[in-house]
Amino acid sequence: MSEELKSIPIRLEDLIEYQEGAVVSREIIRKETGTVTIFAFDEGEGLSEHTAPFDAMVQVIDGRAEIIISGNKNLVDEGDMIIMPANDPHALHAVEKFKMILTMIRS
Repeated sequence: MSEELKSIPIRLEDLIEYQEGAVVSREIIRKETGTVTIFAFDEGEGLSEHTAPFDAMVQVIDGRAEIIISGNKNLVDEGDMIIMPANDPHALHAVEKFKMILTMIRS
């Protein structure tokens, strides 16, 4: 974890900036038991289908995305969250610019 983030209030959307044509990420916490990472996706960017061995929770903090889990399409907006179950294939597409927090628990 970045020392400058400890013990002070921070606006989540200010932790990361959008970059044209890119997906940007910043790890906030890394522990043996899990990670918390913030992402910023430019419109049209995404992550191709993949699986993870752990449950993962996405919290949208800005914009809108389509998250596909096991073939089911889900539109998520600012303020929404969705849990991607371990070992289920999932993909993500930015319908518009969006930022999210990804929390993975490794147990």
